Amino acid sequence: MSNIKLFEEKSVRSVYNEQEEKWYFSIVDVVEVLTESPNPQVYWRVLKKRLLAEGNQTVTNCNGLKMLAIDGKMRMTDVADTEQLLRLIQSIPSPKAEPFKQWLAQVGAERIAEIENPELAQARIRATYKAKGYSDAWIEKRIRGIQVRDELTNEWKNRGVKEGKEYSILTAEISKATFGIIPSEYKSLKGLTKTSENLRDHMTDLELIFTMLGEASTTEIAKNKNAQGFIENHKAAKAGGTVAGNARKELEKKSGAKIVTNQNFKNLDSAKELKDNIDL
Repeated sequence: MSNIKLFEEKSVRSVYNEQEEKWYFSIVDVVEVLTESPNPQVYWRVLKKRLLAEGNQTVTNCNGLKMLAIDGKMRMTDVADTEQLLRLIQSIPSPKAEPFKQWLAQVGAERIAEIENPELAQARIRATYKAKGYSDAWIEKRIRGIQVRDELTNEWKNRGVKEGKEYSILTAEISKATFGIIPSEYKSLKGLTKTSENLRDHMTDLELIFTMLGEASTTEIAKNKNAQGFIENHKAAKAGGTVAGNARKELEKKSGAKIVTNQNFKNLDSAKELKDNIDL
């Protein structure tokens, strides 16, 4: 999931990391908003150097992600999560800092509200996918898949699996056992080259169903086996994916059709863009 958020008529690129459940914001975009510098890249480079010299841990922990640049290409840029960004803002003298803090607080408040009331999150997700042109039946499966994924990651968290790399490894193990390919290979098959393109947003109904089966099976096995730590949960992930993989192979045998396809939903974005231009 990705988005470009507007702040005082200027764009702040942002990406939501589903595995880490965090928003990441482009630091250069934030610097441009707050300072109105004609060269925000240079401003950030100088500020970053000063903060590093001061031993600022926030800067040290900032990540780099590929984001859509003004020239239309995906380029690496420094990003910060909400907590890191709030700390960095303290280092930028600007009268615009306060409303920016309020804006970030609103983003956080909306997220907290959705956690407390999942129906709000589901309503937002439904509206987003509906606007893109997905069918109601597909949307329901996608939302259910998100719920199944949340149940799995919560189980991992409670069982000592570390967020980030370990989550990615276990997810890849489930995918490999379910579909015979890992997520990066799956994205390549579907022609998804952008970081912002979410694989599951381009899955067919059956691909979503078997993804859910693999993750739900993994959750159930981890619970019943009381899997603890990465190694035991890795075994559970492989076993859960195998359950879904066997079911997939059986359906393919009976139906004579492959479940894994190169189909994607990029045409939905193109159709929406065309409609928006016509409406204008």
